[in-house]
Amino acid sequence: MSMNSGISRPPVMEDVAKLASVSHQTVSRVLNAHPNVRKATRERVEKAIAELGYRPNTAARSLITRRSQTIGVLGSDLSYFGPANTLLGVQQAARGLGYFVSMASLDEVTPAAIRDALEYFMTQSVDGIVVIVAHKAMFESLRTTSLSVPLVAVGFGVDEGLSIAAVDQRLGASLAVQHLTDLGHKTIAHISGPEEWIDATARIDGWRCTLAQSGLPDSVLVRGDWSAESGYRAGLDLVSADNVTAVFAANDQMALGALRAFSEVGLRVPLDISVVGYDDQPEAAYFSPPLTTVNQGFKDLGARCIQKLLSEIAGGHVGEDSVAIPVLVTRSSTSSPFQRRSNPASA
Repeated sequence: MSMNSGISRPPVMEDVAKLASVSHQTVSRVLNAHPNVRKATRERVEKAIAELGYRPNTAARSLITRRSQTIGVLGSDLSYFGPANTLLGVQQAARGLGYFVSMASLDEVTPAAIRDALEYFMTQSVDGIVVIVAHKAMFESLRTTSLSVPLVAVGFGVDEGLSIAAVDQRLGASLAVQHLTDLGHKTIAHISGPEEWIDATARIDGWRCTLAQSGLPDSVLVRGDWSAESGYRAGLDLVSADNVTAVFAANDQMALGALRAFSEVGLRVPLDISVVGYDDQPEAAYFSPPLTTVNQGFKDLGARCIQKLLSEIAGGHVGEDSVAIPVLVTRSSTSSPFQRRSNPASA
């Protein structure tokens, strides 16, 4: 029976401590993302918080800690699946720990726009800032920015001047390509994202390095723009490419476009050509055929980002980056290479 059933008032921290069989101080440490709490204890306290429906008294806490319990989140290109779901993961993790989120989105990634957004957050007295980094230009601007509150950048890369929470994008690409090489594919094309995107560059690196380790060529690279339309155009270009038996697309939308292109010219997936995507968006399991892809773990990324930010708020720069590990999700768009039927493009 839930302890909350016998409480006629809103639950307080002492109720959480009693239900979780821990001290008041331990509950406080969990709420403030203190690093010195065992995982099992943290999970027990979080379960008690959820069961009781406990909400911290942020007004009282602000008077004591002189903190606003608000985190600024700066993003760009939030119409895309990756940035949007990174934002969702960050918001869920922050709200789960009793923090409000103030959101700002950039229409264009310029030093002036970045500076204005960060100054806006400072006028709101935020306790810290999360920047969902998509472009190299934003990353470079942050390296030269000095703030009085901690800042965590969400994106791949290691930089001594920035705190980073990221998905290992090179590993994700490597998992996709290794899957295809293990199946026996020798020429694996890549449909990449835009050159200015950090994640796109990291996925190209992972593709190239994994092919190099197997002694395979990396000459078949087609640039896309994350859209299904660009994947479709790339797919049509790849129809006539020599010896290509597999394609790794840098996101599921471009993989979808490629699947459409291959279908139109009579190539069977995976009998004539295998396709791997990236993101594992909910619709990927319902593509035709269901898409093999890479799941980035956005919920885990959001939790890592907020834990890192709150740890720095509590005790200064932590130093070590927090990296989420992607997972390959195998479906029926990939198989061992078969003898492709006569090239449709030359028919």
